[in-house]
Amino acid sequence: MLATLLGYLGAYKQRRSSELSKLAAWPHATPAEARVLVHDMLEHAAGILGAARVLMAWEEPEEPWLHLALWSRSTFHWTHESPATFAPLVAEPLAATSFLCLDARAPVPTALHRSSAGVQRWHGVPLHPQVQAQFAIGAVLSLRLQGESLAGRLFFLDKPGMTSDDLILGTIVAHEVVARMDQFSLLQRLQQAAATEERIRLARDLHDGLLQSLTGAALQLETVHRLLEKDPQVARERVLDIQRLLAAEQRDLRSFIQELKPTSLSPAEMDACLTTRLQELGERIERHWGLRVAVRVERLAAGIPKALARDIYRIVHEAFINAARHAHAAAARVELGVADTQVCITVADDGCGFPFRGRYDLAALTTLNLGPVTLKERIASLGGALVIDSSETGARLHITLPLARPGA
Repeated sequence: MLATLLGYLGAYKQRRSSELSKLAAWPHATPAEARVLVHDMLEHAAGILGAARVLMAWEEPEEPWLHLALWSRSTFHWTHESPATFAPLVAEPLAATSFLCLDARAPVPTALHRSSAGVQRWHGVPLHPQVQAQFAIGAVLSLRLQGESLAGRLFFLDKPGMTSDDLILGTIVAHEVVARMDQFSLLQRLQQAAATEERIRLARDLHDGLLQSLTGAALQLETVHRLLEKDPQVARERVLDIQRLLAAEQRDLRSFIQELKPTSLSPAEMDACLTTRLQELGERIERHWGLRVAVRVERLAAGIPKALARDIYRIVHEAFINAARHAHAAAARVELGVADTQVCITVADDGCGFPFRGRYDLAALTTLNLGPVTLKERIASLGGALVIDSSETGARLHITLPLARPGA
């Protein structure tokens, strides 16, 4: 008898050790697709608990259907149903807990569930009849799933020799499933937010670059129209200027598209590229807007990331256009340098200033709804700071941007 007990204890210990090892070996990588995630989770969970089949039924916030994923060693099916089709999934007395039933097809099934008083018995039909019939459920371990991204049940089917210990192990597995589903949902939301942010950035870039230049071309075309009869020669020269402007914008658009692609440039090459582009921008603004532009880029002690270089270019571009178009400035200058972990930009002009007078930082400009909107939005999105000094003799913009994006 003693030998039998020792043998039983040894087998029990070995089985529990194997189950814990499988728990510890749960894959850490998060797949990119929900279908792959659910398949892999159910497959691994089935291996831990020794079930031939696993059914996962769950709802997600703001979705109108019930997800049903069934895994077995030979198949995997994922379908969607109306939540009303199988409502309620389990009997009301068992809805808030996990339970096991050795035979859900019995005339009067008995379910074991854990409570504060320990393992309790409940007599009755534990599952919705259509769920039990559609998935041919006999022996079942049902675990509650409740997380930020889902609510539902996990059903381990056809597991031989279930005991109350399986409720404990199953609860751990269910927590792991919920955690991984919540993690996947969070990653999806972060990716969607990043995509939205990228679309906003692209919209700003098009507004600050191409659309501003097209506006300039349209204004010059109005001048050409007035000159056609009075001075055809000057009109032809203006048309050539517009052609050069559009050709330059075409090159700029190609550069913009190229910047969206991965780069192999070194930090020094990126800095040189930014300097060259700012100088070319100054020449183009001077040629097409009649604004004398001076560009001064100090030796950059630290490499400026590609995405930040693109934003710097757009910030300077909009500042110059504002000086020429709205402030009617004759001259403007930009100074760019790096101090510690920040990029420092100063843009000054000799125009009539902004419609307001005085010195305002980004918070005050936002609160009072003053200053160029897209410029403020871009600087704020980069975690930067902006101070505008505006007077009747001109405006000065002091901009600082962190080399590393917030949260990076």
